[in-house]
Amino acid sequence: MTMRTSGAPLVQFTLPGVVGSRRESMRRGYLSVEVVLLSATGFVCLLFVLDQHGVVKRDLTPLEQPVSTKESVKLLVIPPGAAYWVRTSHLGCQENSSVVNITGFKQLPDHIKDFLRYRHCRHFPTLLDVPNKCGGPAASTEVFLFLVIKSSPSNYERREVIRKTWGKETTYEGVQVRRLFISGVPSDPREARRMKKLLRIESRDHGDILQWDFYDSFFNLTLKQVLFHQWVEKNCPGARFIFNGDDDVFVNTYNMVHYLLGLKTSNNGDKHLFVGQLIANVGPIRESWSKYYVPVQVTTSNSYPPYCGGGGILMSGFTARTIHKMSLGIELLPIDDAYLGICLEKAGLKPASHMGMRTVGVNIPSSRLDSFDPCYYRELLMVHRFVPYEMLVMWRAIQEPNLICGKKTQVYLGM
Repeated sequence: MTMRTSGAPLVQFTLPGVVGSRRESMRRGYLSVEVVLLSATGFVCLLFVLDQHGVVKRDLTPLEQPVSTKESVKLLVIPPGAAYWVRTSHLGCQENSSVVNITGFKQLPDHIKDFLRYRHCRHFPTLLDVPNKCGGPAASTEVFLFLVIKSSPSNYERREVIRKTWGKETTYEGVQVRRLFISGVPSDPREARRMKKLLRIESRDHGDILQWDFYDSFFNLTLKQVLFHQWVEKNCPGARFIFNGDDDVFVNTYNMVHYLLGLKTSNNGDKHLFVGQLIANVGPIRESWSKYYVPVQVTTSNSYPPYCGGGGILMSGFTARTIHKMSLGIELLPIDDAYLGICLEKAGLKPASHMGMRTVGVNIPSSRLDSFDPCYYRELLMVHRFVPYEMLVMWRAIQEPNLICGKKTQVYLGM
């Protein structure tokens, strides 16, 4: 204890009784805590013993319910690079277990095995739908050009830029253009939960998302294509023309509409049209390291019929409906654009090349020239591939009224 008297130096002294009482109080506090802890431990141990002997029973809340084996498939984390065919095992489509008897099946990559097990599955729940996108089946004849873009759930930036540029729903030269993004679900459950929220927001704000409950993967592109043709047959059968492409392509919508209007006297969507960048005299890639690997266990044929590159294809409504009908009797193939070629061949139809459709980019005559010069793109219908910012910049550039294109010639006048 410290005391100071007026004008005197500081004096310190200790009161033994005060210190002793404080120590005693602290000791009693520690003992109280120890008693509480020991009591709690004993109580927990008692409950454990009773539970082990079946005395204690408790009801599980919905969040505590054990997950069944079937339900846990939905939470399966897919290894990088894999492309699992179905999202869950309880969607009404059973695994074809007989494929294990195919020669060489055990040596195939997992995603090929999975494809073979479930390639017969074609019916999946629709998570997000826009059945009135075309105004209903009867009014769908008013849709002149239907822009249908294959887009993975996470590609939000691409979709946003497309909405603001070449995919804008408006009237071009007096005809209606409509837009739709088609998608599956991510295989990773955490990402799937996030993307579910994102796509719901996009669907509410823009009304342009069509999503099914299957994994959005490379090997499921054909499934996505087949389900879309089925959807069109039901909800938008009167659409005159359909552009079907990836979300990293750049489309000059003005040129595309202008080209199609030029066909009006000979084809108003009621005759065959299927144009793009033509691919012919090719067959399945048998190298297992390739992204496009298709082993003989999937198809024994060593050649594909002619087809157009899947990055961007322009077709008539007639051809879209024909593809749907033909697909009903053709086994799914993991290469989506080749599969469309097979459907056309079965119908006795042929794909055609269009110089304005460039699925492998534009060839620039010299490395010294700017490959992003809008003059290279102003006359085209579609180019693959562009990143989002390039789409926006190019869309504005090709509409610049002062854009001058043409060969510049310098003439030297000597004396």
